[in-house]
Amino acid sequence: MRNFEHAAVWEADRDHFIHPYADFANFKAEGSQIITEANGVHILDSTGRKYLDGIAGLWCVNVGHGREEIANAVSSQIMKMQYYNPFGHSTNVPAAILARELASLTPGTLNHVFYSTGGSTANDAAIRIVHYYFNQLGKPNKKKIISRIDGYHGATYVAANLTGIHATKIGFDAIGRDLIHHVSAADTYRGGDGRSDEEYCDFLVDEFERRILQLGPDNVAAFIAEPIMGAGGVLVAPQGYHSRMHQICKKYDMLYIADEVVTAFGRLGEWFSSEALFGHVPDILILAKGITSGYIPLGATILSDAVHDVISQPQCVDGVFTMGFTYSGHPVACAAALETIDIMKRENMLDHVRNVGPHLQAYAKKLLRHEIVGDVRGSHLMLGIDLVSNRQNKEGFPASSHAADVVFARCKENGVIIRPIGNRIVVSPPLILSKTDCETIVDVLDDAISAATQTLQN
Repeated sequence: MRNFEHAAVWEADRDHFIHPYADFANFKAEGSQIITEANGVHILDSTGRKYLDGIAGLWCVNVGHGREEIANAVSSQIMKMQYYNPFGHSTNVPAAILARELASLTPGTLNHVFYSTGGSTANDAAIRIVHYYFNQLGKPNKKKIISRIDGYHGATYVAANLTGIHATKIGFDAIGRDLIHHVSAADTYRGGDGRSDEEYCDFLVDEFERRILQLGPDNVAAFIAEPIMGAGGVLVAPQGYHSRMHQICKKYDMLYIADEVVTAFGRLGEWFSSEALFGHVPDILILAKGITSGYIPLGATILSDAVHDVISQPQCVDGVFTMGFTYSGHPVACAAALETIDIMKRENMLDHVRNVGPHLQAYAKKLLRHEIVGDVRGSHLMLGIDLVSNRQNKEGFPASSHAADVVFARCKENGVIIRPIGNRIVVSPPLILSKTDCETIVDVLDDAISAATQTLQN
């Protein structure tokens, strides 16, 4: 029966499910691995094989798989009231209480929550709100948004164009070419060019300011950045970078959007990292993923009092704020988020990450013994590894070698799931993992890189 079920699901998936980031060169022949169960830090596939989930689903299953508390909260809310529309002046209990909870946890005056269904839609909403904000202030020319090369902000049309990862754009159209502009990633490994961290930070801040002046300060509305780049390769900026970029934004009457879809809800040992770790309070904060620990889709765009004071004024006689989603503030998703936050508080999860995260970072440094490992970096439970064909010039392997995929395959054989991205490997496990789990991930990577070295160098 298991084999029959596996075959039927495999065929249905191959024939009908269009996957994000599908490799159509081999998808029809290889199909998909079918994940059937998950518990704690482990997942199981349809063959019964068990894996340590080293990527927390996709940066999101922070409190671990199979939490009955969240299942019960979701079930209870469904039986009580699964949905009613949030338009106009109608609300529901979980959405209202979660908004208050988020306002109490976020720094500064980030007190106003606009709900969506994920990070992409939360970022799209942020850009639309930014434009509306400056229109309300009588500054309709302030429209341009500055993002960063290698930044990732989503897959909807605007968010995909905010994203600065070149490989995500091949074959797709770009929109808003005059609207969205990119500056350098804060990549201390590949971008420093022999500068000290202080000098490199000066370079990046100066580049940003020069770009604003080039575009015209009266035309530039906002800057968007992840505190630590996720899909771009776990890129950690030099110290002081974010606070200085924030200062430049204030100098030119721009809004700072912090995309904390990955870094929020404990991945760096804090509820939110912008102020606690990077020394600034953004004007807009973007949340998703860990807000429900991946149990149900939910996104949030959180606005400061100053931004909300402007957009909450009627734009005309009888005017209303004409943007929103059918599922804004969905009660079931908000119930899942409230229970996720309660679990994190009850289990002192932030303290756990502050204890376990540095162990993962320190233990992973042993991977530098491999000739094809150029850099190992990260913070707490975000880990990035660069694979290189030449350590001296930091040259990566050609795309045809599928360098990180080779390592991924070996890790998978040995029961650990990591994420391959070109010449980079990303690790982002559930926050509940132990130090022993950390060592397991790194030890399996160590073996996989050893096995892959000869293949990649031939």
